[in-house]
Amino acid sequence: MALLNWTLSEVMKRGFTPITTPEIVRSSVVEKCGFQPRADNTQIYSIEDSDQCLIGTAEIPVGGLHMDSILADSLLPLKYVAFSHCFRTEAGAAGAATRGLYRVHQFSKVEMFVFCRPEESEYYHQELIKIEEDIFSSLGLHFKILDMASEDLGAPAYRKSDVEAWMPGLERFGEISSASNCTDYQSRRLGIRYRPSEALAPGPKKSKGNLAPPQFVHTLNATACAVPRMIICLLENYQQEDGSVLIPEPLRPFMGGLNIIARKS
Repeated sequence: MALLNWTLSEVMKRGFTPITTPEIVRSSVVEKCGFQPRADNTQIYSIEDSDQCLIGTAEIPVGGLHMDSILADSLLPLKYVAFSHCFRTEAGAAGAATRGLYRVHQFSKVEMFVFCRPEESEYYHQELIKIEEDIFSSLGLHFKILDMASEDLGAPAYRKSDVEAWMPGLERFGEISSASNCTDYQSRRLGIRYRPSEALAPGPKKSKGNLAPPQFVHTLNATACAVPRMIICLLENYQQEDGSVLIPEPLRPFMGGLNIIARKS
């Protein structure tokens, strides 16, 4: 709870609007966001005898928030920070760190999501990465940022950066976050457009107030805090010789001022 509340407060300081999302969505929304709910080895849980699924990430319901709409140019960018539970089958992950907290079927997550003008998406991608850096640095984690090769990108992502943090128990760096610029992949499928504020120059053909034609927005998403993997990093990196665990300073106000987790004598 301390991780969730602290992360939400930090991201809200950057101008993001907090929301909670539905955790059951229509299969069509899942597909339009770039996920395959009925495919072999899918990560999505489908609800039997229905067209609904459990969400694997808040990216899906937030992406569907403005489906089939034309946004006013003055509203952009729309920046949301969403809390949700996430559900994943982890199909095809047998033997890949399946014990413990690293790979689980349900977890809590804080997700950042941005709707913006096409020419601004690269700027906001870098902003999302900077927020991730600030959060993980504040917690004292040892991490690296990877610019992912195109072969490692999922269907929606034009560009993606992964964050991997040192996990002593695994004796390696493990993924704790990512930030993706999906450009107009999702917005085209979801029908999310905006109307530029500049009016068209008067021409021979009459148009409705000479309004500029609507264009597709760009969408971006980034993980601010995936709770289980953050807990792994904090427990393993902050554990002391006597087994107690120091609590990183930013989290202490959210834990009632507790400084250390120790066995009760």
